[in-house]
Amino acid sequence: MLKGLDPVLSADVLHALKSMGHGDDLIIADLNFPSDSVAHSTVLGGLLRLENVSAARAVRAILSVMPLDSFVAEPALRMEIVGKPDEIPPVQAEVQAEIDRAEGKPLKMGSIERFAFYDLARKSYCVIQTGERRFYGCFVLKKGVIPPDEV
Repeated sequence: MLKGLDPVLSADVLHALKSMGHGDDLIIADLNFPSDSVAHSTVLGGLLRLENVSAARAVRAILSVMPLDSFVAEPALRMEIVGKPDEIPPVQAEVQAEIDRAEGKPLKMGSIERFAFYDLARKSYCVIQTGERRFYGCFVLKKGVIPPDEV
């Protein structure tokens, strides 16, 4: 156990987050997403897991240490519901609340069609599978920067 770090974050997840650079994409995947097969195509090349936590809890932990990209209009994306792209299910509303909390202000998620999400996931830095069982608990978080300390 370490001070100041969310205990949900494993050593492997922390290493991946630290290794990512500005603009790299991180995939948060639910249990229904083909995480293992998609993860083999990522930069990291293997699947990471945050088991037994919801998508919102995983996002809370990740955003406690990782900044979102402030240079793009939509640094967070949600997978659209097939045939209902504007519908926001509870799992996505919960993740939206965690993003807003971490940012200290509203930061609306963008959306991405299901198969476009799969394509983007294969090109991402890594995939983190959560214990989320609800449908459409899949998200993209784009890593931002931490500015230097002012002197």
